[in-house]
Amino acid sequence: MALSCFFFLAFQACGIISIRSLLPRRRVLDRIWLGMSLGLLEMIWLPALFAFLFSFGMTAHWLGLAAGALTTALLRLIRDPRPPREWDEKETALGKQMLMLVLPLTVLGAYLQYTHGMRVDAGGNWNVGQSTYGDLPMHLSFITGIIGKRFPADYPFYPGHQLSYPFLADSLSSSFVLMGCSLQASLIVPGTFMMLLCYMGVMILGRASTTGRKTIMLAALLFFLNGGLGFLYDFDQAAGFDPDGSYTILGRIRNIMEGYYKTPTNQPEPNNLRWSNVIADLMIPQRTILGGWAMGIPCFYLLETLFPEREREGKRGLILLGVWAGALPLIHTHTFLALGLSSAGVLGYDLIHGGSRRGISRKRILGRYAIYAATAAALALPQLILFTFAQAFQTESTGTGFLVFQFNWVNNPGGMGMRDFYLWFYIKNIGIPFLMLLAAAFDRDPKQRRLFSGMIPIVLAAELIRFQPNEYDNNKLLYLAWMIGCMICANWAAKVWRMLRELPGRNVMAAFTAAAIFLSPALTLARETVSSYQAFSRAAVEAGEYVRDHTEADAVFLTGTQHLNPVDSIAGRTIVCGPDLWLYWHGFDTTERKNDLRRFYEDPGENTDVLKKYGADYIYVSSYERSSYDVDEDWMENHLELIFENGEASIYRAEVTAQ
Repeated sequence: MALSCFFFLAFQACGIISIRSLLPRRRVLDRIWLGMSLGLLEMIWLPALFAFLFSFGMTAHWLGLAAGALTTALLRLIRDPRPPREWDEKETALGKQMLMLVLPLTVLGAYLQYTHGMRVDAGGNWNVGQSTYGDLPMHLSFITGIIGKRFPADYPFYPGHQLSYPFLADSLSSSFVLMGCSLQASLIVPGTFMMLLCYMGVMILGRASTTGRKTIMLAALLFFLNGGLGFLYDFDQAAGFDPDGSYTILGRIRNIMEGYYKTPTNQPEPNNLRWSNVIADLMIPQRTILGGWAMGIPCFYLLETLFPEREREGKRGLILLGVWAGALPLIHTHTFLALGLSSAGVLGYDLIHGGSRRGISRKRILGRYAIYAATAAALALPQLILFTFAQAFQTESTGTGFLVFQFNWVNNPGGMGMRDFYLWFYIKNIGIPFLMLLAAAFDRDPKQRRLFSGMIPIVLAAELIRFQPNEYDNNKLLYLAWMIGCMICANWAAKVWRMLRELPGRNVMAAFTAAAIFLSPALTLARETVSSYQAFSRAAVEAGEYVRDHTEADAVFLTGTQHLNPVDSIAGRTIVCGPDLWLYWHGFDTTERKNDLRRFYEDPGENTDVLKKYGADYIYVSSYERSSYDVDEDWMENHLELIFENGEASIYRAEVTAQ
């Protein structure tokens, strides 16, 4: 644990010193946040770079830290010589706002990271929350499975195929495990820190993008406490009366708080509510999204503030933005795509309007964008070619590749027709802020129009192209567009508030509006704080820890295809085939491997070829395999060596002996 703290603090120092060297005239809180973010980016990427030459072990991490220290020293040599900007009243004001918003949200985030990140109860069982039940075991398999591997590694639950999923947000947790942290701490500590960076980042972006102090708070609240009008469905009385009390207000609240995905922000059926709250359903369970946002928001901030007016920072800021953007694809590809689309939009706006307003030539503007784009492309293209494109254009499971024309996101499932009228779908899902955004589209303010120019390309791409087999995943683009939209809404709301200054009842109107905006996310977050589901029983954990401690790191296991599998999630061992819950959406057809598993488990004596085919070293038989297959355990007991057994699982060495 002490070693991980040392590495974390050392990289943080590198990041803060580097930003001080490159951008001394930025405001103090901006520099602190950018430095913390850059330090984390270096901790994610530098050890990973050396893992392509060696393996993801301590050698790669020490070399990564040395590279970080050397880079920091070099940046000091070419630093901007101007004195750093000092703390002033504006920093005090933003600091107070952060105490009011960032601090409580970070505390909430830390609590949810704890309760949702394999919380260990008094009985030794590992528990998760509602939103992490499905995907967290996959992220655990990446975290535990890439330790000691040379990059690029294979899928830990589909060997023979390169891991093309953006894995560097998970490798950050792998670093903590490698340095002595528990698996739980490796989730909680970096997860909470990345949430802190996101909260700070949206507020600092809000200061750069909005027009007043209160708009900073409003923009951040609209983004993180997003919801919609789903509460109207939950409290609608028109459905009738039920004598068991489920139609009372308390009964309906109980249904939200105890049901599985009955919250006002996430009810695919029957109400087509799909605008999930970003804290509950994205930042907590989707670790790649969390990493992508923590590393991507600084890029959106630099994009907003570097062009075209920041001439005085020279090329330092442009190259920094290019390097940062170029590092995104293997952290979160959707964030990289959203940034590229937004960059194209603001480039177009700046070429048409930006230069003429500030006396800067279009050639000069284009040259500055070219420096940024060339730097980003040079770093991103190897990742895209070797990882992203290899997965996006495969046709194994879909027959068509990942990129498909599909209009209107999940409201048009499979392109078979819209479930809701187009505008109504977004009105009920996003709520009053969507109406604010529509109204703001008529605003002639140049700042608003530039923000729209950065948002609209992302929306158009997400509304017209399905980028993955899972159409829901386009929300990874839409939410970043909405982050920009929240800045627009905050500016528009401030104008309306000033116009209504003399209107009696203005505060009452504001209170009702706030209730309509924030009731759905409040209920959703309340539900998430009390949700708890067992992921691994104590016996399953015991089996996973035995595998971790007593089998070879490169061992291959024959198991069932359950998504709650301690062999890959806890032990980090390779299994022949994981669940379609993940693999189908990653583009794989698992039919052959699933048939082979069934053949072996149900008639192992006649199907030992399965062991040779996949190079299996061990066979895992748990309650899942026994319920999914008619397992012939008698044959295994007679012909295989039993190396572990408890009430949940038996593990056999895959070496057949004579009877």
